[in-house]
Amino acid sequence: MNATVTRFAPSPTGPLHLGHALAALVAHDLARAAGGRFRLRIDDIDAARCRPEYVHAIGADLAWLELRPDGEPLVQSTRLAAYRDALGRLTALGLTYPCFCTRREIAAEVARLPVAPHGPEGPVYPGTCRQLSTGERALRQAAGIEPAIRLDSAACARAAGPLPLAFTELGRGPHGESGAQAVQPALLGDIVLARRDLGVSYHLACVVDDAAQGITVVSRGEDLFAATHVQRLLQAVLGLPVPAYCHHRLVRDADGRRLAKRDAARTLGTLRAAGISAAVLRAALRQGTERSLRA
Repeated sequence: MNATVTRFAPSPTGPLHLGHALAALVAHDLARAAGGRFRLRIDDIDAARCRPEYVHAIGADLAWLELRPDGEPLVQSTRLAAYRDALGRLTALGLTYPCFCTRREIAAEVARLPVAPHGPEGPVYPGTCRQLSTGERALRQAAGIEPAIRLDSAACARAAGPLPLAFTELGRGPHGESGAQAVQPALLGDIVLARRDLGVSYHLACVVDDAAQGITVVSRGEDLFAATHVQRLLQAVLGLPVPAYCHHRLVRDADGRRLAKRDAARTLGTLRAAGISAAVLRAALRQGTERSLRA
C-alpha cells in the first residue's frame, strides 16, 4: 500500500467556502493520485468560536463534493493532553518562556524600536519578556497576570542541531519555487505556543496532530508557507516525523482578496442551493476558473 497520507483541517467557525473546497480538493487529489489516504481533522480548539452545527456542515459539504475522508476524523478538542505533553517537553528543554505582554504593549514596544524585527506578515514580537529574571516573572504572576507561553526561536534553533534544517516543497513557495527549502528559524520570531484563552497555539497543535495522523504530505494555502518554517523547527526538537509540503494558490474574489468566511455568496451551501453541481465546482477549482461560478 502506498504510504501517502494527506489531510484537510478546517476550523468549524463558519460555513465552508470555495477556498476550503480547493484545500480539500488538493489534499484529496494528492492522496488519491498516489493510492494513499485522505484524512479529516477538525481544528476546534477555539471553543469560543467553534460551533457543533459547523462540524456537521463540514461533513455535509465534503459528502456533496464527493471528497470522502478515510477513517474517523481527528478532533483537536479531544487532544489537549497531547498538546500539554508537547509543551511540557519544550519547556523542560529550556525552549519556552512566559510572556506577560498585552497586544497593546507589544505594539508600543515595536513602535519605540529604531528598527523593529519584521517577518512576512509584519512586525514580530521583539522578545521583551525573554530577558526577564526568575524573580521578575514571579512578581508578575503574583500580581495575577496570566502569561502566554512563547517559543524561544534562537534557543530552539540551537537545540535542533548543527545541520541546516530544510523541508521539501511540492507546490508553491513564496516565489513559486518548489524543492528543498532552507528553514529560517527566526522568520516568525518567538511565536506563542499557548495563549491565555487557549491551551495551545495552531503551530504546536498542527505538528503534534500531523504526526499522530501519520500525515506524509501537508497541503495548504500559500499564505501558510511562513508557518512551515517554525513548524519544521518544532518537529526537529520534538523528534516528530517530517512530512513534505504542498502550498497551493488561494481562491480570491474579484478584487484579488483572499476569500474569508464572511463572503457568504461563495459558501458551498449557497452555491449548492443555487443549483451548481459538485462536478462543475470541482472542475472549476482544478482549472482555476472558480470565479466564473455564480451563486
